[in-house]
Amino acid sequence: MAAKLFTTGALVLGLAAVGAPAALAADPSLDLVGPLSEYKIYVAENTDQLVTDTEALVAAIKAGDLDRAKALFAPTRTSYEKIEPIAELFADLDGSIDARADDYEKGEKDETFTGFHRIEYGLWETGSTRGLEGYADRLLADVKDLNNRINALTFPPEVVVGGAAALMEEVAATKISGEEDRYSHTDLWDFDANFAGSKEIYDLLRPLIADKDFVARVDGNFADAGKVLEKYRMSGGGFVSYEKLTDADRRILAAKVNTLAEDLSTLRGKLGLA
Repeated sequence: MAAKLFTTGALVLGLAAVGAPAALAADPSLDLVGPLSEYKIYVAENTDQLVTDTEALVAAIKAGDLDRAKALFAPTRTSYEKIEPIAELFADLDGSIDARADDYEKGEKDETFTGFHRIEYGLWETGSTRGLEGYADRLLADVKDLNNRINALTFPPEVVVGGAAALMEEVAATKISGEEDRYSHTDLWDFDANFAGSKEIYDLLRPLIADKDFVARVDGNFADAGKVLEKYRMSGGGFVSYEKLTDADRRILAAKVNTLAEDLSTLRGKLGLA
């Protein structure tokens, strides 16, 4: 991990090198250097974990252990979901790792459909690890590439700050419907990871927010959303199948997500990045 850490001065130089806004040279944006440094460490830890977990998933697939591969699928994805705003900066890898069948002309039958959801389709819809070995190898290569690229990346401040809202907006726009993990119905694992990633960004920026009423409101909304998710957490870890949620359950969850997304969408303005 030590090799991935960098100094505050290096971050400032890096921001300037990639053409960051001139405002970064003066207040208030200079205050973001510390939180950005901490967030890069958080992301690096998660990409490291993603590689480790993906290696275990790939090993289970290659061993033909269907039950273990299924058990590893959702927890492996969580590290990716936590840092999605940064991962999405690399569109080629994001498409290869996390695209859904809808993104391909022939859907699940398209040979170019790869990544987590291609493996998910095989594990749950065909009920076998057979034929997934190549997709597993490709996924592992992609997450290792992502890890390397992120370690060398200077994080754009506006992307990090905007990422808190982006994670909630994605849940509200496409994930509440259940379309993300449509074969495994492990959607709540993703939601929990998205909440965690969003809250990490917010918590790092929280000391810089002057509007205390806003802080109190967002703190309360995160707590409320967390309580809703806790209702579906299983005693042994993980979450119940998303299929078990009623339409009323989904509406309550959607309301909490939308409220957070609306509040967090104003973060950039409150920090002088609008």
